[in-house]
Amino acid sequence: MSEAPAGLLHAKLLDGQGGARDASWAEVIDWTSDQGCLWLHFDFEEEAAREWLVNDSGLNDIAYSALVAEDTRPRAINRGDNLLLALRGVNLNPGKQPDDMVSVRLWSNGQRIISTRKYSLQSTEDLLDDLDGGVGPSDAVSLLLAWIDRITWRMGGTVDNLEEQVDELEEQVVAGDTGSMRTDLTALRRQCISLRRYLAPQREAMNRLASEPIGWIGELNRLRLREINDRLIRHIEDIDAVRERTAAAQDELLTQVSEEMNRRSYVFTVVATIFLPLGFFTGLMGINVGGMPGVDDEGAFWIVVGLCVALMGGLAALFRWNRWL
Repeated sequence: MSEAPAGLLHAKLLDGQGGARDASWAEVIDWTSDQGCLWLHFDFEEEAAREWLVNDSGLNDIAYSALVAEDTRPRAINRGDNLLLALRGVNLNPGKQPDDMVSVRLWSNGQRIISTRKYSLQSTEDLLDDLDGGVGPSDAVSLLLAWIDRITWRMGGTVDNLEEQVDELEEQVVAGDTGSMRTDLTALRRQCISLRRYLAPQREAMNRLASEPIGWIGELNRLRLREINDRLIRHIEDIDAVRERTAAAQDELLTQVSEEMNRRSYVFTVVATIFLPLGFFTGLMGINVGGMPGVDDEGAFWIVVGLCVALMGGLAALFRWNRWL
């Protein structure tokens, strides 16, 4: 193939000093390891990119399948010094939800990096900006670490936003301003579950990456990986805390709704209890049969009214005495 395949997003040749330049496709074909680290980044949805990966990249079937899989969970696999890594980053693209996490997959042997993606990832753009500014990674291992670090760092803003949202919802629960809170709490909790779904296996992948005997990842770099993984673990713990707080807020909200319903039911019950004997009494006095007392007495109506008021007052006093009111 004399021309770069459609789907090639960039071909960067690192200069070993923190910078990189765009390599032509002819340079990619003739590249040798002594020229510096070569980073090829593809959009795997392009058919031409898939054809190059399967026919000309030199990757085996397992690596190819992992790089072009439609959906994949975070994982790290190595065979000797060949590393296959799949990671997820928060989706910061306009109009997207952060929990709709973007995957990035890469293969590397310590000299060349081949990576693929479906949607753009802001962490990748950060890395390219650093390389263009001459303050980026100098080799394959530092590029890998910087990429993972950027992906993890970008999660911090999303986690902070989740904590701010649950703070606001908790304040609304305390203030009794329920409104659409049940929907908001459910959406927030679902978002936390979705994020954790990928971050938990990503933590395991990072642990494995830091412990596997890959020759081009030295001990100092393993320590850096563990430090990045510690930050990822803190993000997971914060997400778990937000999820638990949303569950507690939902319980408190349900308790408030239940108490309000109980109060209303109690009022209805008291009213019904007071008026039940009054209804019986007035119904009894209203039957149309002979012998009803007071039929010919002009003051009988007010006597009945007085009896009803006295009965209602007596029932209210009885309820008060028994602390039902």
